[in-house]
Amino acid sequence: MKNIEAIEKKIHTLPSLLKIVAGWKSLNKSIAFTNGCFDILHEGHIYSLSQAAKEADYLVVGVNSDESIKRLKGEQRPINNQHNRSLILANLVIVDAVIIFDEDTPHHLITSILPNVLVKGGDYTIEQIVGAKEVIANGGRVVINPIIQGFSTTGIIEKIKNL
Repeated sequence: MKNIEAIEKKIHTLPSLLKIVAGWKSLNKSIAFTNGCFDILHEGHIYSLSQAAKEADYLVVGVNSDESIKRLKGEQRPINNQHNRSLILANLVIVDAVIIFDEDTPHHLITSILPNVLVKGGDYTIEQIVGAKEVIANGGRVVINPIIQGFSTTGIIEKIKNL
């Protein structure tokens, strides 16, 4: 029998996440952080999360709240609410902790956690990545993983509309 209750315990508030992160750090474990909307989970997301998980002992995933996504992507989004998106991510064995953030960027979250590795997917430069300066100043590093072409939530939504 599986311990289903343990999955929801991977979804944290900031105070509970800070406690668990402090515990990991006290054991000299490394922490990677990545973030996104993860509205409709697809192969590109799985690739990005897998790459992020390889960078440290633990992976923390920041998830944009429903309100944050509406501000960033429009009133028609998200398709899946923040609880559903977080629960799906928490079910992934490569994800150790999930936290929802309401701001447009995860800056406060990153500067609170100060992960060892900040992971972002895309065509960014380090100067463009929110929190990179603070992570590097704290002795951490920033990793930019390529995006797998052909996979996007917007593309999936358009495909469904055209069925």
